[in-house]
Amino acid sequence: MNENVHQNSTNMDHLFLLDASMAIAKTDYVSFTFFIGTMAMMAAAVFFFLELNNTSKEWRTSVLVSGLITFIAAVHYYYMRGYFLETHESPTFFRYVDWLLTVPLMCVEFYLITKKAGGTTSLLWKMILASVVMLVTGYWGEAVAPAQATLWGTISAIAYFYIVYEVWMGDVKKLATGAGTAVASANAALGWFVLVGWAIYPLGYLIGTADGQWYASFKNIGIDMNVIYNIGDAVNKIGFGLVIYSLSRKAA
Repeated sequence: MNENVHQNSTNMDHLFLLDASMAIAKTDYVSFTFFIGTMAMMAAAVFFFLELNNTSKEWRTSVLVSGLITFIAAVHYYYMRGYFLETHESPTFFRYVDWLLTVPLMCVEFYLITKKAGGTTSLLWKMILASVVMLVTGYWGEAVAPAQATLWGTISAIAYFYIVYEVWMGDVKKLATGAGTAVASANAALGWFVLVGWAIYPLGYLIGTADGQWYASFKNIGIDMNVIYNIGDAVNKIGFGLVIYSLSRKAA
């Protein structure tokens, strides 16, 4: 048994060293965005964690969640970078695992900033459920049943637009407005991330699953869905956290 444990440890060390030693070619812009994403997410996570002691108790959980979101993303990006370097295939499974953990946490942020104004756990679970439906159906259409990508993509889009509705016109909007100017302003900023920033993901989904000339035209000009996803993740996750951090200073 000890020999098996030792062998497994040796294999893990080998994989770690192999991943760490992989060089990114100058023309491999996809791997470069994975690397930049890893470093940016980790730097943001460290920043949010270090600022916890300087954050008022009222907003400490919100900043902590921002740190968790970027930390989880950084770990996944580290492995996605190694996977892509070794296989040159899209790390679809790992990416969706990352999203399944981080996107619901981003929905939690809306609950945390509106809780004092009457935000309920019922609304929280509705948004979390919508985010899970959005991601699971997106993964199904992209990786499991690409022949039915339009169907699953449509279901995913419906769940996405439900979240958009809640943030811009639904209960989240009403609660944020009632919570004061600072919270309302933060919710509006987060709403733009959801409306514009999250729209990057459906674009990447279409590029990754569509057929015909439209799909070919994107490929011909060198657009890769991984680059779209990587840029979207960095902007959305770090941006979300910075809005929450700014709110914690204004409303303290």
